[in-house]
Amino acid sequence: MPLSVFHPTPVALAVCLAVTRLAVAAPGDSLDPTPRRGEEVRLQAGSISGRTGEQLNADLGVQLQQGGLRLQADHLEVRLGDSRLRATGQVDLRRNGDRFSGPELEINSETQEGFFIKPRYLLGRTQGGGQASRVDFLGPDRFAILDASYSTCRVADGDEPAWVLQARQVHLDMVSNEGIASGAVLRFYGVPLLAVPVLSFPLNSERKSGWLPPEIGTSSVVGFELGVPYYWNIAPNRDATLTPTLSTRRGAGLDSEFRYLEPSWGGETRLYTLPYDRVTAQSRWAARWRHAGELSSGYTYGWEMLRVSDENYWKDGLRGADNLTPRLLPTQAVLQRTRLFSLGDSTELEQQVYARVQRWQTLQASDPNDPSARIDSPYRREPQLGVRWRASDHQLEWTLQTEVNRFANEDSSQLTGSRAHALSSLSWQFGNSGWQLVPKLSLNAATYALDQPLTDGRTEATRVIPTFSLDNRWQLEREVTWGERTLTQTLEPRLLYVHTPWREQLGLPNFDSAGLDYNATTAFAENAFSGVDRVSDSHQITGGLTTRFIDAQGGAELARLGLAQRFLLADQRITPDGVPLTSRRSDLLLLGSTSVIPHWGLDMSLQYSSAQQQVTRTITSVSYSPGPLHVLSATYRLQRDASEQVSIGWQWPLLGPGAGTRTTPAAEAVQAGETLRLAARPDAGSCSGTLYSAGRADYSMLERRISSSLIGFEYDSGCWIGRLVVSRQSTSTSASTTKLMLQLELVGLSRIGFGSNSLTVLKDNIPGYQLLRTAPAAPSPALPAVSDP
Repeated sequence: MPLSVFHPTPVALAVCLAVTRLAVAAPGDSLDPTPRRGEEVRLQAGSISGRTGEQLNADLGVQLQQGGLRLQADHLEVRLGDSRLRATGQVDLRRNGDRFSGPELEINSETQEGFFIKPRYLLGRTQGGGQASRVDFLGPDRFAILDASYSTCRVADGDEPAWVLQARQVHLDMVSNEGIASGAVLRFYGVPLLAVPVLSFPLNSERKSGWLPPEIGTSSVVGFELGVPYYWNIAPNRDATLTPTLSTRRGAGLDSEFRYLEPSWGGETRLYTLPYDRVTAQSRWAARWRHAGELSSGYTYGWEMLRVSDENYWKDGLRGADNLTPRLLPTQAVLQRTRLFSLGDSTELEQQVYARVQRWQTLQASDPNDPSARIDSPYRREPQLGVRWRASDHQLEWTLQTEVNRFANEDSSQLTGSRAHALSSLSWQFGNSGWQLVPKLSLNAATYALDQPLTDGRTEATRVIPTFSLDNRWQLEREVTWGERTLTQTLEPRLLYVHTPWREQLGLPNFDSAGLDYNATTAFAENAFSGVDRVSDSHQITGGLTTRFIDAQGGAELARLGLAQRFLLADQRITPDGVPLTSRRSDLLLLGSTSVIPHWGLDMSLQYSSAQQQVTRTITSVSYSPGPLHVLSATYRLQRDASEQVSIGWQWPLLGPGAGTRTTPAAEAVQAGETLRLAARPDAGSCSGTLYSAGRADYSMLERRISSSLIGFEYDSGCWIGRLVVSRQSTSTSASTTKLMLQLELVGLSRIGFGSNSLTVLKDNIPGYQLLRTAPAAPSPALPAVSDP
């Protein structure tokens, strides 16, 4: 049959009389824009009849396309005057990524208004769908669904999805990103979880005000707790979450969080209030506030605060102080300005001016028999004022810091007062990328004005301590072969000579100094202390040797071996433990790491005492990770006569597709950096899920007990994820806290949390743990960095 072409008004219509079918896009494909007036319509059918300029009838494999609208049907009537289409039989409509199929459709191809009788539907934006008695198209981006069911679980005809949201009526507005369901009931395997008269929800990941799924948890100190959060999207740059809570042991409370972001400043606050704690018969609260910003003058500023109502707050596991250092709560404010000055063609001077106020809330334990009952209260800085300069060219580097501090302490028995200090250094670098020789001269000067007299009766004191060091480093390389693999082996020897004369310091106050942990890095430190108040006298040489094996093609480090040892040329009188060091050789430090064996990793650091002829300290870790969501790790820690601990952690599939291998659907999605959606899987109808286990346990070999443990199970069915997490944390030698967290995540809808922080607990405590699905986290405001000496 020859090709017949009509030119009706207002739609240009090209009719191809053929039986061949058009290629149809899969659900979720990106289609053309919404049809525009005057856009060409193409039609294919086995039989076409009608009246020119008025009506067109098509039968037998009808296919119609206009812009982003694609239609298949057994029979089609086209009213050419008003662009009205009526399709019957087996009707399939694909419109802007959405798909509808059913017995009858009537729609205006230009205005996109019409209705569909008894359709099955799939929304491309959410990859979820269901059935309805009727769908009313209210334009290109709005429609209403009557007697609707919705789920992201795709099942065979006649089968019930694992979870389904049923509603009397659903209005969807893609422009405003809003869905409103009337008479909504959420069912999980036929059990109703939620029933509300009106339910408002977003159609994508953008924020929207409304009630969030309830949070339910239980613990040994709080009891059964219910929280119902309300999310308030105040503005594009401000939001808040208000969560009324009710605990069977503690009573009613309110958890509130507020976030804000402006072009030059932003922050977040959180306040949890428990007006009356039934256990302690008192009001309890926790407050946190972080803020950072920039002033027009070039200054940056910020502050952070964390405070709780009482010292036992951390032990009782209340809201607001979780996942934080439980017994030292900081409050500080910082103001600083950094500028760069040019001192010539190759020299640049960096200046940093800063001011800080720093305070602490120390939570002491109430059990006097607990060895950890008391901790030393850190000194407060009220205030800290300083200036730093740093100038350098290609070889010469000069630094100077001057600072004034006022130190106070909540412990009245501690010495308080003011300190002004100056730290300076001058170094000259010789050599190139293969070798370096750096002589350096440093100076640490401090003067004190004290509120209480020293042991010798003085309230003022001054001391100046110089240091000379000579650092020599080499980096040698050669190519080696291992099997068929070409590697680059490095040999990196280092020698550091340090000479610091002895100056009397034991009678002076110690506001901010502490002994450095002795390891392969600090072995090359010029001072055995952090801070300003203590400077170790030194006449010593530290030698070290490191060799690395690097893949010549990919650049990955496959193995590293190193050793370091310090040799004293004179006794050291000022030491972290207060005992003079007379041994001419320090402990030998050994370290090593390797990833030569595929999927395996090994890290080891060891401290060996030749005087005692035994290992005094070691940390050894081994891990096995054949792919995403598959990790096993074990760590052994030993500090002779102090602690000995073994830690194990894991995340592994137990049952289901790919159990014991690295081919689980969730693992493939994580590896591809995508969100797993069952609707997009070719085997979606099988509904086979995977059960994962994740956990960690710390065992003290000296105390012969488990100090902390965490075990969780995650079941990923594809369209929903269930999590069960149990944690136990020791708060003293005789007390512990146990928590139970249960979470149900309905993919494409929401998470219903029973202990809503179960994901955070797993991620923060298990080395190598990966979320089955990832979501971008909102960044927290960062304070300007003012590092202590």
